[in-house]
Amino acid sequence: MKRRSDTCQMIGDIRIHGNSSTIFVSTSDTINSSWTIKPYARKGDKGAMENITSFTVKTVQEQAETMPKCTKTHNVPAVVFSIGGYSGNHFHAFSDTIMPLYAASRKFNREVRFLVADKKPLWTSKFQEILDKLSKYEVIDIDHENEVHCFPSMIFGLEKDDKKELNTDSMRDFRNFLTSSYSLERSTAIKLTNGSTRKPRLLIVSRKRTRAFTNVKDVVTTARAMGFEVMVTEMSANLKQTSRLVNSCDVMMGVHGAGLTNIVFMPENGVFIQVVPLGNMEWMAKTFYGEPAKGMGLSYLEYKVSKEESTLSDQYPLNHSVFDDPYSIQRQGWEAYRSTYMDKQDVKLDVDRFKETLAKALELLR
Repeated sequence: MKRRSDTCQMIGDIRIHGNSSTIFVSTSDTINSSWTIKPYARKGDKGAMENITSFTVKTVQEQAETMPKCTKTHNVPAVVFSIGGYSGNHFHAFSDTIMPLYAASRKFNREVRFLVADKKPLWTSKFQEILDKLSKYEVIDIDHENEVHCFPSMIFGLEKDDKKELNTDSMRDFRNFLTSSYSLERSTAIKLTNGSTRKPRLLIVSRKRTRAFTNVKDVVTTARAMGFEVMVTEMSANLKQTSRLVNSCDVMMGVHGAGLTNIVFMPENGVFIQVVPLGNMEWMAKTFYGEPAKGMGLSYLEYKVSKEESTLSDQYPLNHSVFDDPYSIQRQGWEAYRSTYMDKQDVKLDVDRFKETLAKALELLR
C-alpha cells in the first residue's frame, strides 16, 4: 500500500534542537549526510504541506564535536508530529493525526514523549484525554525549544496509507481505546426484542451553514412515529460532551461532513446512516465513513439524495450539468466542486422515501 507520509524511525543517540528544527543522529558511518522531512501525513497535498515545519535530519560521526551537547536527557522514546495542515478540521484531525498517533505510540504503554510541531493550544486541549491516555508526559512544543533534547529512539512523522481514511489496523480496538479514554458507559447498542419497552435512540446530526436538513422537524416527527426517541444537535468541539452524547445513541444519521467522524464514539452494533448529497460523493462517503463504520462493528446504511431532495434544484434547472454531469464541475477544480456541492447544497428529505431507511435501521437493531 502506498504511503501518504514520510516517516523515519531512529535508534541510538538521537538529539533534537527545536528552535533550529534540526535532528542529530549519531552514526558509525564515516560520511555525514542530511535530509529534510515534514512530519505530517499528507505529503502529496501542497495546500496542506506548505505551512508544515520542515526538519533537517543530520547524521554525525560518533563522538564528533559537531554533535550538540544534551541539555535535557530522556529515557523514553519520542514521537515527533505536526498538528498543522488540515488538523483544525475534525475529520482530518482523527484521520491524519489521532489514528496514526495511536498506531505509532500505543505499544509504548504511555512511556513515550510527544514532540509537537506547529502546536495549537486549542487542538491539544480538545484532544487532551486521548493524549493523556497515550503518554504520561506533558506534550513538548518543539518549535519553541532552545534546549537540546536527547532520546534513545525516535519516530519522526506518522504513517498513513494512501486512499485510506479514518483507518487503523484494528478499528474495534481503537473504538475500545476511545471508550476507555472518555469513560463511556455503553459498549453495545440496544437489542430490540418483542415486547421491548425501551425505545432506540436516534441522533440527527444537524448543520447550520452547509448541507443542512431543511425539514428536520418532519424527519423528527416521522422517526418518533416509528418508535424512535429522537435527539437533534450540532456536533460540539467539546469531546467529553460529544463522546457521551453519541455513545448514548443507537442510531446516528447526518449529511456527509466532518461531524460524522464522531461515529467513533458509537456503541458496537449501532446503526450509522449517511445521507449522501448530489455530486458523485459516493467514493468519499464510502471511504471516509462507510468502510470505517463497518470496521468499528457498526451497521452502515447509505441514503442517496435525489435531485428533488437537493436544494440545488432551486438554483439550477433539472437538466443542468450540475445534476447530469458532476464530473464537468470536478474538472473545473476542487474550489468549483466544493462551492457547488459542499457549500451551496442543503437537503430536504422525502420523509416517505426515507422511512424505508429508518425501518431498516430498526430491523438491524433486532
